[in-house]
Amino acid sequence: MEKSLAQKLLQIKAIRLNLQKPFTWASGIKSPIYCDNRVILSYPEIRNLVKKGLVDLSKEFDFDVVAGVATAGIAHGALLADALEKPFIYVRSKKKGHGRQNLIEGHLEQGTKVLMVEDLISTGGSCIKAIEGVREAGGEVVGVLALFTYGFQESIDAFQNIGCTFKTLSHYDALLEFALEQGDLDSSGKSFLQEWRKNPRKWSEQFTV
Repeated sequence: MEKSLAQKLLQIKAIRLNLQKPFTWASGIKSPIYCDNRVILSYPEIRNLVKKGLVDLSKEFDFDVVAGVATAGIAHGALLADALEKPFIYVRSKKKGHGRQNLIEGHLEQGTKVLMVEDLISTGGSCIKAIEGVREAGGEVVGVLALFTYGFQESIDAFQNIGCTFKTLSHYDALLEFALEQGDLDSSGKSFLQEWRKNPRKWSEQFTV
């Protein structure tokens, strides 16, 4: 699954590599790689592969409700909840500015065991905010599933600090191995991307004016 999904993400350009002209993430980090798993939703075969993978990974957790992390995790979380016939909620990045000013959309009872679904783990910041929101609302977050992770030490430490496990269908190392095999990267390109992963924030500083 890890290399197979990485292959498909590259094929449909959900993941793009550009070592000369970096992308800018929402966090401000400059990056030679960009991942947008929303693209998967337009490809039924890959969408079903992801759904099956999430179902398989979810078997490692005991939970009552699936929660999607807004916005990109909502669709993938809903797919999982539908496949398992489980209740579904989603967590906004911030409370609505009108109406009931909800942070969590859907019904969540106190003490409910929640499995979170995110599309991508980069620094982990948005997902951790969602976890904290569910906890504050009385839910028990048993873990997080995501489609892809860059494997930053920053994110690994952050999830450890809040006491939450996360598992992913694919990851950065599988992507680099496949890209090298297919000729999308040469060995120097792979080494460059491995070094970038060690300290992406420092690497970004060269582009600061």
